[in-house]
Amino acid sequence: MDIAIICALYIFLAFTLLSLLKSKRKHNQKLPPGPYPLPIIGNMHKLGKSPHRSLAELAQVYGPIMRLKLGQITTIVISSSSIAQEVLQKQDAAFSNRPLPESTRACDHHKYSVVWLPVGSRWRSLRKILKSNLFTAKKLNENQHLRSRKVDELIRYCEKCSQSGEAVDIGRAAFLTTLNLLSNTIFSKDMTDSYDNSEAKEFRDLVWNIVVELGKPNLVDFFPIPAWIDPQGIYLRITGYSEKLIRLFDGLVNERSELKRLANFLENTSTKDVLDELLRILQTNEIDKTQIQHLFMDLFVAGTDTTSSTVEWAMSEILRNPETLLKAKAELNQVIGKGKMIGEEDISKLVYLRCILKETVRLHPPTPFLVPRQVNEEVELCGYTVPKNSQVLVSAWAIGRDPMLWKDPLSFQPERFMDSEIDFIGHDYELIPFGAGRRMCPGLPLAMRMVPVMLGSLINCFEWKLEGGIAPEELNMEEKVGLALAKLHPLRAIATSVVT
Repeated sequence: MDIAIICALYIFLAFTLLSLLKSKRKHNQKLPPGPYPLPIIGNMHKLGKSPHRSLAELAQVYGPIMRLKLGQITTIVISSSSIAQEVLQKQDAAFSNRPLPESTRACDHHKYSVVWLPVGSRWRSLRKILKSNLFTAKKLNENQHLRSRKVDELIRYCEKCSQSGEAVDIGRAAFLTTLNLLSNTIFSKDMTDSYDNSEAKEFRDLVWNIVVELGKPNLVDFFPIPAWIDPQGIYLRITGYSEKLIRLFDGLVNERSELKRLANFLENTSTKDVLDELLRILQTNEIDKTQIQHLFMDLFVAGTDTTSSTVEWAMSEILRNPETLLKAKAELNQVIGKGKMIGEEDISKLVYLRCILKETVRLHPPTPFLVPRQVNEEVELCGYTVPKNSQVLVSAWAIGRDPMLWKDPLSFQPERFMDSEIDFIGHDYELIPFGAGRRMCPGLPLAMRMVPVMLGSLINCFEWKLEGGIAPEELNMEEKVGLALAKLHPLRAIATSVVT
């Protein structure tokens, strides 16, 4: 027989055998259950206006590990604490990387961001810098006085509104305060305008605009559209905002570097803020200037919207539940004194206030699906096959409302945590609003100081009533999904100063 025919038959048989083996392997895979996908759009029509609610309802049908097609992206949704622990702890290495939304590629942010970098040497180095040098108790204590001044300014602003009878937009005030708290922790200076509706400064608008754009669904992330087309213009706008923000950060770094050079500040003065510490680390070549700029972007963009929305949700729940407000005021009066601001050193003594925060993030986690994960290789999870390149969403929102975990899960009851050791620091998978495992939110130690101080001071310094004479039980609690899970209708309340 001709050698060419023999070779052709061999190749044909080899390909046939490989095809059969592949087909058999695919047939033997046990994929997670899920709704049948439509052509092109997959299951995107199932998401609705509130994806966190829609997917929680679907999980009631298909189970706590569910497979969907969002456009062309295979998505696995986790809705139970036990499977979340498998993903975030026991098989953390397999689920540790991120899918990259197109918007994160603006200014090459994905190459430097501790949020979006894959687990590797660069990510470990940045994570170590954050954990060991910036967010330790010692470092945070050193600039506590800077944050205290910003909370005092928030209270002065509310007093001004009280005197004029003007309602306070709690979310907006919390957003501006958070920006100032962060900018003073990082730069020892204010980076935003006042609370008044006066001329806005560039920095506040840049951060806000990036937050808004990141919260928009981008078609490029779900369909095989060439990224350069940018049909919604999201990438173009984020690039413009990011470039301006990076230039602003660059100017601040250069200014401080020059001051240090002239005064020999680096050698003779102890570190006072985050920028000082990063410039010290810069001298050791552990980090470069570009990484510093993108680290600042991570801190401001990820830290502002999530923190301010938590304060707004907590105030909304407190004003909607007068008994909770009375209990919180009684504790503050006993521990701090009536009408006084609270300090970071007081947080550990305010047990009920901490319970209010736990209950707030249980019902209203800042990011309802955490930050998405991605598997680079096929993974076995609880008897199911998670296909290669699948996006994995952990629904902290569904877990926080699971009736198997929580009694009367839809009601706001801070008392449920009074005799409970459950906390949101990543060890208890019933409550994971900030994630868990190696990719848990690195800024949590700072947020755990900022949010209680803002919230406790607002409660203790004022009496509050809803604008327009709205009864507490009539307060609208509808949500909108963006970068953070925010209130659809801003909380506006009128403050009356407490007489001490």
